[in-house]
Amino acid sequence: MNIITWNVNGIRAALGKDALDWAFARNPAALCLQEVKARPEQLDEEQAAQLKLPYIWNPAERAGYSGVATFFKDKPDEAKLGLDVPEFDVEGRVVQTRWGNLRLFNIYFPNGQRGHDRVDYKLRFYAHLLELCTTLHSMGELVVITGDFNTSHMPIDLKNPKANEKTSGFMPEEREWVQKYLDNGFADAYRRLYPERVQYTWWTYRLNARARGIGWRLDYFLVSEALMPRIRDVIIHDEVLGSDHCPVELVLD
Repeated sequence: MNIITWNVNGIRAALGKDALDWAFARNPAALCLQEVKARPEQLDEEQAAQLKLPYIWNPAERAGYSGVATFFKDKPDEAKLGLDVPEFDVEGRVVQTRWGNLRLFNIYFPNGQRGHDRVDYKLRFYAHLLELCTTLHSMGELVVITGDFNTSHMPIDLKNPKANEKTSGFMPEEREWVQKYLDNGFADAYRRLYPERVQYTWWTYRLNARARGIGWRLDYFLVSEALMPRIRDVIIHDEVLGSDHCPVELVLD
């Protein structure tokens, strides 16, 4: 089975570029989109017809902001919006789906912002999610967390690490929280398979950054350690256009 994650930076814009045709053609078991920036009822008939799978959609209360949607082939045994924390859930950042004992989190993690105004909010989000996942692990669930983490974990994960040590997305306290997940039952599936490979998943629209290879790896699959033997590949599709992020695909037995 395969799971695809993609921050589309506006689903209506992505549909206007026919970008999602690529994703649906991969025949994913689940397709996790972040930053959809719309409600389903805001799609016109032509746009809605391009959505080739049933979905669970969690829009933000604020119009044109955030929002995630999970598309699926097989109906999940459980579906849940959010984390049961109002300060996070009003922003439409999480869809949880469960098939048997496998739980998939589709998440648009908060951005700490250029002025660092939201770093504390972001770190509280990381902390609450890890606490929840620790409980799920104790109950015997296998967990996949995917989406835009808005953090590059290690220097290999961005082009200019030294210059960005004080930039939200690569600050020590943000990177430390990613490490806490890895120290508490999770593996970064891509990095486990490809410890030395340099690939990015996000490029600023400015300064022709994508063509110049100036990017960050912000989009991850963190999986329960017990799932790693079933992981066959993690593919960063950096050739696929349509957003400032590219899609990432997890292939597992």
